[in-house]
Amino acid sequence: MSKGNVIIGQSGGPTAVINSSLAGAIKAARLTGIEHIYGMHHGIEGFLREDIIDMDDYLTDLHDLSLLKRTPSSFLGTCRYKLPDADGHEALYEQIFTLLEKYDIRYFLYIGGNDSMDTVMKLADYAKAHHKFQHFVGIPKTIDNDLPVTDHCPGYGSAAKYVGTTMKELIRDNGSYGASKPRICVVEIMGRNAGWLTAASALAHDTDCSGPDLICLPERPFDPDDFLARTDAVVREKNCVVIAVSEGLRIADGTPVCNLGTNHAYVDAFGHQLLSGCSRILANRIGDELGYDTRAIEFSVMQRCAAHLASRTDLDEAYNAGFVAFEKAYSGANGIMVTMKVYSREPYVVSYEETDVHNVADIEKKVPDAWITEDGYGVTQDFIRYVEPLVHGAVTPYYAAGLPKHMSLLYNKRR
Repeated sequence: MSKGNVIIGQSGGPTAVINSSLAGAIKAARLTGIEHIYGMHHGIEGFLREDIIDMDDYLTDLHDLSLLKRTPSSFLGTCRYKLPDADGHEALYEQIFTLLEKYDIRYFLYIGGNDSMDTVMKLADYAKAHHKFQHFVGIPKTIDNDLPVTDHCPGYGSAAKYVGTTMKELIRDNGSYGASKPRICVVEIMGRNAGWLTAASALAHDTDCSGPDLICLPERPFDPDDFLARTDAVVREKNCVVIAVSEGLRIADGTPVCNLGTNHAYVDAFGHQLLSGCSRILANRIGDELGYDTRAIEFSVMQRCAAHLASRTDLDEAYNAGFVAFEKAYSGANGIMVTMKVYSREPYVVSYEETDVHNVADIEKKVPDAWITEDGYGVTQDFIRYVEPLVHGAVTPYYAAGLPKHMSLLYNKRR
């Protein structure tokens, strides 16, 4: 009897290590002798178009897998496609399962965050009710670090390392202008409705750096007037000020700070507003109301694709999560997501476990309130102890002509 084949997809926002999870899953599948390893080109949306990639066309040896691990963003392409509920859309689900049967796909692995786990959940539930041979397993991924149950998410450690490193460099740059006049830099960091990544800016604080002067997280309601007063007070103590703000800041009535002064709000297929621009709004208010020179900086997508600053811990854990995901699917698991449980942070000890995907899909994990300072403008040492092990170690890229080499669907297909 055929062992069946495996298909792997990537969904949602890319990360610096998402392809390491892909590499881990491929390696595990090859060890079992699976005949065909397929990839979904642009996730479930591409799969519905039968846009399917044979991974043997791109990856033939261990060097290819090693290069894939060092390649940022989603090698297979991504999507933000919301799979509708099965009720009323049975024809769509049967289309999916017809394709799975056509390619003899028994193991379906999906690398993604909250919304991607929603896809895994719906397909696993449908399979349990109507089909018997497919196994759907989720591999966690998100720089937002907002998946519940798992201690942390692959992708977060490298993004946190980028944020801490770049914040430290910005503080050095901003402080080089001396005491001639105040200079305020407002830095906007991703994370959607959770402040995990913005909180990582606190890593810049060390014996050689003061760290950000204020850290504003979406877990606390944002008070623009109090923010201006706090900023003014800090400026009176030091001329060069750097402030870290989350893209998801909201005032007390729930209005995103990035919406203040505008009625435009882009919403994706899952109903999530594109949150961007609060640093510009806050920098402008500081300039207009306090009269200080300001600069707004958005790390934007750079914080999720900086593979040259990837954390070795993060890269290895992403690979292991993909490897374990296939092992669990091959052993018969269905409707689960791989999780990481940390038994000790010093020394760092982690294990790979699982949870029912219903415990994860469409649920956001926020920064614990106890890890935010009482005044709401910083994080505690408990948070620092949490995040520090996740940014440890470095990954040396493979270089050519002075620049990192990457795997690419466009340039690396075997002829």
